[in-house]
Amino acid sequence: MGRTSMCRMKIKKHKLFLFFSVGLCVVSFLYCYKTLHQEFLLRDLSHHKSSLKSLVILSGFLWGDPLSNNSFLFNTNNRKDVEKAMRQKNYDEKPVADFVMPDPTGPHGELHKRTFSLQDDHTPHFIHTEMGALCFRDGTDMASSKGKPSYTKDNEDQKLKHKKNSTVVEHTLKPGRNVSECVCRQGWHGPNCGVPTVIQHSNLHTKSHLKLRKVPRRIINAININHEFDLLHVRFHELADAVDLFLVCESNFTAYGDSKPLTFLQLLLNGTFDYIKHKILYIFLDHFPKGGRANGWIVDDYLRTFLTKNGLSRIQGLRPDDVFVLNDADEIPVKEGILFLKLYDGWTEPFGIHMRKSLYGFYWRQMGTLDVISGCTMAMLVSVYKGDGILLRRREYFSMPGFRQYEKTSGHVLIPWSIGSPVHYGGWHCSWCFKPEGIYYKLVSAQNGDFPRWGDFVEKRKLSYIRELIRTGGWFDGSTPHYPPTNPSEHMFAPKYLLDNYEKYDYLLENPYAKG
Repeated sequence: MGRTSMCRMKIKKHKLFLFFSVGLCVVSFLYCYKTLHQEFLLRDLSHHKSSLKSLVILSGFLWGDPLSNNSFLFNTNNRKDVEKAMRQKNYDEKPVADFVMPDPTGPHGELHKRTFSLQDDHTPHFIHTEMGALCFRDGTDMASSKGKPSYTKDNEDQKLKHKKNSTVVEHTLKPGRNVSECVCRQGWHGPNCGVPTVIQHSNLHTKSHLKLRKVPRRIINAININHEFDLLHVRFHELADAVDLFLVCESNFTAYGDSKPLTFLQLLLNGTFDYIKHKILYIFLDHFPKGGRANGWIVDDYLRTFLTKNGLSRIQGLRPDDVFVLNDADEIPVKEGILFLKLYDGWTEPFGIHMRKSLYGFYWRQMGTLDVISGCTMAMLVSVYKGDGILLRRREYFSMPGFRQYEKTSGHVLIPWSIGSPVHYGGWHCSWCFKPEGIYYKLVSAQNGDFPRWGDFVEKRKLSYIRELIRTGGWFDGSTPHYPPTNPSEHMFAPKYLLDNYEKYDYLLENPYAKG
């Protein structure tokens, strides 16, 4: 009996081993088939130029070079397919607003159908000093770095004196080796003086692994616009040197479903935005989503979905390590933080932005910061968020189907972080920052979901009532919070463009109804 039992156990073990072996062979075969199939697709598509129908991304991801050995493929529908899919049985029949699209045969014709070819940024952000150090132009005190002597074994322990408003960054020294250094201006850090304070004092866990990129990433900043045109100028001037493409979506319907004119398009055509027009891709949403009148959150989601999918389908030359940043029109990131994303490897994703909170104007500063998940690489946007901007704004990425696979493909643990901190602002959020007439328009345009919808109350729409709210810093529910005192001279009070044009934008910088 003993021998029989042992024989049976051996047979079971052999069967079990054989079962696992067969299973392993099947898995290996499927993996090889998938790899060969993808390689075939890539080889086939490589013979064609990139188009709106398919976007081929070869190699590279967040932490690597664009030409690394990692490769993947994702498809985007062309513009017509996107419009058809999003419009089919998905909008309410409503009267179209009175507007005239540009003459298709004219110089500005069909702006909403044009494509954009994304190019590399060749701006010389870094420069070599006479002593051989590679320093970031904006963050380096070039006068101090230019003539600074190199170290040798005899003086490697010598400490350099700190310049006024500067920080000397020291390298790890080796005996007998000459070393040169960059002298950082106040607010800049790192061996190359390219790490701004909003990164240095952020919760980024990989700051010790940062390294300069050979080829800068391209930054895509996407927003929906209603009537925030002054803040739009602020955004463009703040981010012009960091962002490679602005996706700006405008609709002929308000978020409530009423028709409205295409004011941004008119401004774009009359030359108002000529200084930045070469970086704008205009997106036109010509329909109102089905169910949006009854449930405003449908509209809120749909605006970002359409903005992202329509915009990305019209961009040529995208790479997986390009950065996508999605903001509301009243959220303005600081340039230094966005430029860092462009120039450095070693940070993880997705990332948020800690923004200084203001109400009615920058003079009413609210406590704390608004920390919103705002961006990621194109690789993550497509692999995890399926190219849908509204999913990016949520904090549920870790539960999405593509998250684990993307994390495995990248080879890194994806840890969210935010540019800036509650002390070091990474941008500005200026809520309801309009003149009284603009606040009135926002009240009546608001989506039907963020209750209470104050625009439904006649007394709340009176300009005299709105002026009193601005004067006191009060809210529509009758409360009057106590805001800390502010001063235009304080750090990060407002974007530089506003301060440089104080008289033009004084209604945003000082309370126009405060008693003198």
